[in-house]
Amino acid sequence: MSSTQFDVLLDEDELQSRIARLASGLAPRMQGDWTAVTILLGASPFTTDLMRQLSRFDIHPMLDALWLESYRDDRESSGRVVVRADLSRNIKGRGVLLIDDVYDTGRTLAFARQHLLSKGAREVVSCVLARKPQAPKDGLDAWAYDAPDRFLVGYGMDDAGIYRGLPYLGAVRT
Repeated sequence: MSSTQFDVLLDEDELQSRIARLASGLAPRMQGDWTAVTILLGASPFTTDLMRQLSRFDIHPMLDALWLESYRDDRESSGRVVVRADLSRNIKGRGVLLIDDVYDTGRTLAFARQHLLSKGAREVVSCVLARKPQAPKDGLDAWAYDAPDRFLVGYGMDDAGIYRGLPYLGAVRT
């Protein structure tokens, strides 16, 4: 498939600009011991760029990952969140910056927040790259972009496992 099947929503420069603004807003909250927890797989590129931006504020959280799955290879959530791989580091008493790609139903972040608190996190601050219009109004602390109600691809987000490497945030043309 060619990239002409996608509409570019945010190009590389706009992505980086929005992530820089997000980091600027998060930085004042992130004092003390923090761990950034990325939800695999889709949030990986976003997490890397967010960590780079936070470093500009001399904020260097430990990095860990939580592999959660609710979509498999479908375009709609199954409604059930499964832990595919858990954290590798202890977060007891630490602040956790929980990072995901898209906030839509809110199930994944709610599940992850409770999971991290049950492991002893002092607090959990959640952020995502893109927030969908139908997403719950609570359960999310920060986001970089208000996305349209379309299926997103690129910049880590996939369609049945492909297109994660696109350097922009796109939407599938219907």
